[in-house]
Amino acid sequence: MNSLRSRACESCGRGIPARSPRTPSNRDQALRRNLDSKALQKYFNYFTEIEEHFQRRRGSLLILSTLDWALIETWKDAGIPLEAVLRGIDAAFDRYDQRPSKSKKVNSLAYCAQEVLTAAEDMKEAALGSASETKPERGFDSAEISKFLRNSAEALKAARLPSAPGVAPEVIAREAAATLHTLAEDVASQPVPARLEDLERRLTVLEDKLFSVLLAAVPDNETIAVRAQADRELAPYRSRMPSAQLEQLQKQFIRKKLLEKYKLPRLSLFYM
Repeated sequence: MNSLRSRACESCGRGIPARSPRTPSNRDQALRRNLDSKALQKYFNYFTEIEEHFQRRRGSLLILSTLDWALIETWKDAGIPLEAVLRGIDAAFDRYDQRPSKSKKVNSLAYCAQEVLTAAEDMKEAALGSASETKPERGFDSAEISKFLRNSAEALKAARLPSAPGVAPEVIAREAAATLHTLAEDVASQPVPARLEDLERRLTVLEDKLFSVLLAAVPDNETIAVRAQADRELAPYRSRMPSAQLEQLQKQFIRKKLLEKYKLPRLSLFYM
């Protein structure tokens, strides 16, 4: 996952005689877990900061839509800093507040898309870098993660999936469920979650594999219907987004809608 690239660096002993690899100490293991946890916490905060900031500027609570969450994912995957997104939201609402007539509320993050991209470009030119986190970072508990993995496994086993000649999503779902149970046992056996970055990466691979086989088995008319829905929801904002972002956003929208339709769980730890 692009958002989880940071890794702990390992020292190399230049000029030191060859010897057997050193067994990591408890301190080394704790440091590595801390680095993994911080990488994931930044990932989680990216979503929650954007959601809460948008709601504050809107002035009332609004449940983000599938389109909104898909848009946040495209920004994250594109490496747009959190600060750029927040600045873009502010710029869009500042302009909205200056309008003489406000008969319609801002009901989607897509309204802010152009300003977000502009803010990202401005930050790039000014070399300001990514934003610092101001919220308390979220902690991770082994029991909580283990429970999430087991619940996801049970949801996969209970899902009724389509099939097509040569394509068997249910088989892949059962295999993924077995893997999740194994991962849950591994996590539960550790008092402190270890290698969260690796765990998140494995979950991403499982979900990608599951979605690929699901997409191959879903009847064409269903995929076309979801694509048409994406086109309708994106229509008011097409002039405000570059074509590459529109294409990526449409893919994210289709993915989310099909997973929801067949009651397949999202496997990222973000959805705990």
